[in-house]
Amino acid sequence: SRFIFEEGILIDDLKLMDRGYFRETEITELLNSGEYPVRNHHQNIADLRAQVAANEKGIQQLEQMVEKYSLPTVMAYMQHVQDNAEEAVRKVIEVLHDGEFTYKLDDDSHIHANIKIDKNDRSATIDFTGTSPQQNNNFNAPASVCKAAVLYVFRTLVKDNIPLNAGCLKPLNIIIPEGCLLNPSYPAAVAAGNVETSQYIVDTLYGALGIMAASQGTMNNFTFGNQEFQYYETICGGSGAGDGFNGTDAVQTHMTNSRMTDPEVLELRFPVLLEEYSIRKGSGGEGEYCGGNGVVRKVRFLEEMKAAIISSHRKYPPFGSNGGSEGECGKNLVIRKDGRTQEMEPTAEVDMEEGDVFVIETPGGGGFGKRE
Repeated sequence: SRFIFEEGILIDDLKLMDRGYFRETEITELLNSGEYPVRNHHQNIADLRAQVAANEKGIQQLEQMVEKYSLPTVMAYMQHVQDNAEEAVRKVIEVLHDGEFTYKLDDDSHIHANIKIDKNDRSATIDFTGTSPQQNNNFNAPASVCKAAVLYVFRTLVKDNIPLNAGCLKPLNIIIPEGCLLNPSYPAAVAAGNVETSQYIVDTLYGALGIMAASQGTMNNFTFGNQEFQYYETICGGSGAGDGFNGTDAVQTHMTNSRMTDPEVLELRFPVLLEEYSIRKGSGGEGEYCGGNGVVRKVRFLEEMKAAIISSHRKYPPFGSNGGSEGECGKNLVIRKDGRTQEMEPTAEVDMEEGDVFVIETPGGGGFGKRE
């Protein structure tokens, strides 16, 4: 996609419930409208109903809490949680140092972060000035995604067991120039911003702080389907090493936490065969502490389908830190049933015939420190 309206149905202030009534007819009409309607509105309706039910359950539990402890008490403790998170982040900031880092994406755009630490009031300014302008692709990330990545990074630096909340952001001044890759203007496409660019933001911040090497830096978004079947998965890789610890093999890192579908379930529900899912030995970067290894995933198609991949670090590898070496780049391949091998771009779509195999080799994490 190059424009946001190519990414599906845009919903602006739609009333979902009306006096306890779920407006299914109106919602279904919207989901099936426009140039890019949804593929399976029944599935979308089921998802929306589940979200309504989850919110209703939350309302009930919050009301029960208020009834038991009183509204002033509940409000006070909600504030205590945020105040505690704020103080925890300020304590972390006390031991951090200024730093900046530039990280290049596979499309040759880049993210630049300059972090300034104010020891006096224990605050930090995270300035993304110098980041590339918004791109004519879908790797643009809304400012909310960028802020979420900043929040995530600083939360990971807190050792205390605190819930993630807005209090963590109070000591942080985040500057994201309008019209840049991380704060695009309408109608920029943003589909890959949340799943791919967010990973680059996280590693850029770790690079600026000098805390750890880059992880695989991609979610390896793999989809396939036809009129009857639709499937989407993200694929793990290697995590980056840091001071005192090695990276981990075959793990989801940073801005993703999805779990893989069991092979038996995958093959039962879809006309595919999972031929290999293994550790990609040697793909993690070397160093005093080594980066984690990526994986190799091979899916054979048992009928015609269209497959697509949105991935990163196929051109530029995840960086090593403090003298550690880079992780290996990932690869996307299609092996045709006649033996021909077709190398795919980081972002690609391809028609799969019966017997073809899609191969995804995910990146390894960077190493940390020089090996003696």
